[in-house]
Amino acid sequence: MNKFILISILIISINARAQTPVVSKGKMIYHKFNNSKFIDNREIAIWLPQNYNSNIKYNVLYMHDAQSLFDTAITWNHQTWEVDETMQQLIDNNKINSTIIVGIYNSNWHRRSEYFPKKALLNLSKTMQDSVTKLKDKNNQFIFLGDLSADIYLKFIVEELKPFIDSSFSTHKDASHTFMAGSSMGALISLYGLCEYPNIFGGAACLSTHWTGAAYFVIPELSEALLLYFKQHLPKPKNHKIYFDYGSVGLDSLYKVPQNKMDEIMRLKNYNNKLWITKEFMGAAHDEKAWRSRLNIRLEFILEPQ
Repeated sequence: MNKFILISILIISINARAQTPVVSKGKMIYHKFNNSKFIDNREIAIWLPQNYNSNIKYNVLYMHDAQSLFDTAITWNHQTWEVDETMQQLIDNNKINSTIIVGIYNSNWHRRSEYFPKKALLNLSKTMQDSVTKLKDKNNQFIFLGDLSADIYLKFIVEELKPFIDSSFSTHKDASHTFMAGSSMGALISLYGLCEYPNIFGGAACLSTHWTGAAYFVIPELSEALLLYFKQHLPKPKNHKIYFDYGSVGLDSLYKVPQNKMDEIMRLKNYNNKLWITKEFMGAAHDEKAWRSRLNIRLEFILEPQ
């Protein structure tokens, strides 16, 4: 790693220690990414495996909603995915290639605007597009705040964050070693990123994909618009790997029908079981506890040694 960059990161980390996730496995580096051309200042949680060695190359997994990945002390519901523990165990058991995690903090109230695949709206009438952007939740608050900004968010990752990570750490830079992952709306933006940048990302892990596209209710036209976008833009099944799953409780109970439709699209695009799997988890809810319990399955699938 460039010594100047490392010192800068560590200084920022010390000054913001209250926000730095604490991990039990590996090493955490907290970095605040300022002066982006695309998005507001954003916290980044970079996890390095134990015994990180700059003489070897690492995969990179970009994960959304970083607040929920590592440390219960900084989550709104005191639940996390415990990514550090699962990742280190899989690496130690040679189940996956050595991988760096780059967790991107969400922007809180603008999260849905950043994670919703904006180009899917092109499959709707202008009237319906306007209606979607003005949707409100049960508390009469707008679901999408400001402009839909998924394309700008992805530009930040591809044009600013990834070059920073690749210049600061010992990484494989090609798509076959670069992945995205998330849950719910984070799953949508992960799949969207793979479709928009298939030469940058080699796979996406999508847990409890939020096929309804809105908050806690179903708008059939919106769900169909999302599915049609992915049908139109899904990359050809060369080496891209895609993982889907969903539960059966609460919000996840809305996902089975649209996920079945997405599975049909995957078959239509000739994805086989070496490049794509979908799993249903009966009794699983829409929360970090459920996602943590099956984290190893999706990580082994997209990060397995080649």
